Amino acid sequence: MHYQNLREAWGQAVLRLARRNPAVVALEADLGKSTRSNLLKAELPERHFEMGIAEQNMASAAAGLALAGKMPFIHSFAVFAAGRAYDQLRNSICIPRLDVRICGSSAGLSDFGDGKTHQAVEDVALMRALPNMTVLCPVDGIETALMVDALERHRGPAYVRINRNDLPFLYPEAEPYHIGKMTVHREGDRAVVFACGVMVSRALEAADRLQAGGISTRVVNVSTLKPLDEAAIVRLAAGMQAVVAVEEHSVIGGLGSAVLAALRRERGAPVELVGIRDSFGLSSADYPSLLEHFGLTAAAVEAAVRSLLA
Repeated sequence: MHYQNLREAWGQAVLRLARRNPAVVALEADLGKSTRSNLLKAELPERHFEMGIAEQNMASAAAGLALAGKMPFIHSFAVFAAGRAYDQLRNSICIPRLDVRICGSSAGLSDFGDGKTHQAVEDVALMRALPNMTVLCPVDGIETALMVDALERHRGPAYVRINRNDLPFLYPEAEPYHIGKMTVHREGDRAVVFACGVMVSRALEAADRLQAGGISTRVVNVSTLKPLDEAAIVRLAAGMQAVVAVEEHSVIGGLGSAVLAALRRERGAPVELVGIRDSFGLSSADYPSLLEHFGLTAAAVEAAVRSLLA
């Protein structure tokens, strides 16, 4: 299986877009080597703006650039891009519905070494609550690049949640992509798992384990968390004995909350959530250990399906 670092995929895709679209500019909060906006800086330095450790000012400057006809991509760690600049995102970008793209890099627990201050486990909840904000979470480097291309045509602000680590290629290369589209990575007729980001691979592993026990499980990559295609959620969950939502995020306000809202009118929908249980992150020597600690594993997904079936 091939892997790619999502930050690298993002940086390369933004640079390719900037080469063909002169309106594209990048703003950075002193983390360019990590977010990989430095790829654009190296080739197109006049279109890269180093804003320092000042996410609020960066968001305000991006709003001004958007009003001047540019297409700004702003970069920081997700915990700062979503949290520290929230007021400016709300008032200067979302209210006027400006074409600003926010890269929330090192999202979730993926910055495993820096601990809770640098791990965004509530960013999706914050961004989903903002009117006019589109919220995206790619499954791999392939989908990351497709998202960047789609954002060239997208109107309004968008937040993209980028994992810090290498993730396996899962998105079907011939599969068309558009914002709002879900991708069925595996078919099944007894249970369905809705997942996003790194948890899609864990869901696929769980589906293999469940299949070995005769439990056919559908796995769906929900890479657009807002706007959520509620009709697709209802359709893909129809007739299932178990519906599980899996995310590297708090169970409050993220994918699980969105799935529950989509199924609110479905009588007796058997839903379970796998996510972080109202807790901040932790420092860890490695990423897999941290996912294990918080129960973000294939075994946890399998257990959630089996508990509903029981």
